[in-house]
Amino acid sequence: MDVKITSQTQSTYSAMVHSIKQSSRIVLLVLVLLAGPSLKVYAQSAAPSASPAYSQQQIDQMTAPIALYPDQLVAQILMAATYPLEIVEANRWLKNTQNAQLHGDQLASALMQQPWDPSVKSLVNFPQVLTMMDAQLPWTEQLGDAFLAQQAAVMDSVQRLRQEAQTAGHLASTQQETVSNQDNAIVIDPVDPQVVYVPYYNPTLVYGAWPYPDYQPYYFPPPDGLIYAGLFGFGVGIAVIDGFWGWNSWDWHNHRIDIDGHRFESMNRGRSSNSGGIWAHDPAHRHGVPYNSPTTRARFQGAATQARANFRGYTSSTQNSVQLGSAQRSNNVARQASSVQRAQSPVASVQQRTQQIQSVPQRQAPPAFESFSRGADVRAQSQRGSYSRSTMSSAPARSSPSFGGGGSRGGGGQGSNERRR
Repeated sequence: MDVKITSQTQSTYSAMVHSIKQSSRIVLLVLVLLAGPSLKVYAQSAAPSASPAYSQQQIDQMTAPIALYPDQLVAQILMAATYPLEIVEANRWLKNTQNAQLHGDQLASALMQQPWDPSVKSLVNFPQVLTMMDAQLPWTEQLGDAFLAQQAAVMDSVQRLRQEAQTAGHLASTQQETVSNQDNAIVIDPVDPQVVYVPYYNPTLVYGAWPYPDYQPYYFPPPDGLIYAGLFGFGVGIAVIDGFWGWNSWDWHNHRIDIDGHRFESMNRGRSSNSGGIWAHDPAHRHGVPYNSPTTRARFQGAATQARANFRGYTSSTQNSVQLGSAQRSNNVARQASSVQRAQSPVASVQQRTQQIQSVPQRQAPPAFESFSRGADVRAQSQRGSYSRSTMSSAPARSSPSFGGGGSRGGGGQGSNERRR
């Protein structure tokens, strides 16, 4: 049967096609609008997080035990905290009976032969500080991670806490140190530039009413036998070793540490900082300890592998095997950490593993330190790495500079607010 298509039928058909096309566009538009938030969420989750690794409360909690130390000592602690493995090794070295008897020029000459970063070497002259950082290794690691990821925030925290202590009436000049305001920054220096006193105080009291109940400050009690009156006291004065003191200074407003490049190079066995007189983290001294912050990992992790190979004198033919070994060790550590985390909370697991190695009592970590820390892993790496570095052929070190004037670590007198039993 023949079908005659009239103009009216063709017009109706065209109208139907147009209507279907319009409906399809509407449906497609609705689908895009509905999917838009999901696509946005996915894009946000896939991008690296730009949020700070640590909050102001957490950073104040970390810096509270050292914020009232002399300026140069605070800087040395923060720099050295970024090299936790070398902290462990230096403290172990200092516990050797022969090394513990070294003073002045003899100690300086011995330190020049060590492969540690200059900041770590400088802390050997302050054994109580070095021991504290080794004993409280989870705190040391967190402090170093925070300084690498948020250097400006850490420096601001030190100044903020000093202001709070001053407002509370607990920070003022004494016979041991001078507290001054320089260009709107609170500066703490020794009265005698050749003698440094390490202060002792309770952070829960010295800053006045602590503003963060959920983030109570860490408190590391003074050594046994040290007694001081009031909220603030000092240990015995420590005579500085000229080559390892006075090589760094704060630039509080530009949030950086300035260094004497020549002296730094001499302490660093002839290796320059290549930073134009400003302190910069050296991944070669990290010795494979993982970086906690994703941002920090992106900055240093790739350079760390190459820096370790260059630092140890490996040739290109051996770097592949080194990288493979490092990856295998990292996988082993990750598997061990994963198994521990499944069994118990992260902080508890770290403390228990650390106590198995060293019998120093560990304070229960507050909420800011609930992220997994690697104190025990760092100690294990130290045991493996110390033998490796002691047997490798080291590069010739430059001759030691003159260290005249250095004295005993225990010399220099004693504060007026303390006595030893």
